[in-house]
Amino acid sequence: MRLRVEFTTEPFDLDEAPAHAVVAREVIEAAELDEVDVGPFGNTAEGAADQVLGAVDALLRRTLQAGATRVSLQVNVVGEGDR
Repeated sequence: MRLRVEFTTEPFDLDEAPAHAVVAREVIEAAELDEVDVGPFGNTAEGAADQVLGAVDALLRRTLQAGATRVSLQVNVVGEGDR
């Protein structure tokens, strides 16, 4: 199964990226995912279910430890097989 996760972390800071946003980017870019798009107002990543779910677990744990007060995410099934 293939999954796509879309997520944001808060609080926002338009002047510089807060620590939790930097951590989120590091987690997602280090995960073994097929597609990653990291931006200032939203982030998406796609890959095999195990990799996406592992990345979401690390994302939640590490961004909350880094000061995020809210993590919003959505996970969608986008296909049956691995690419």
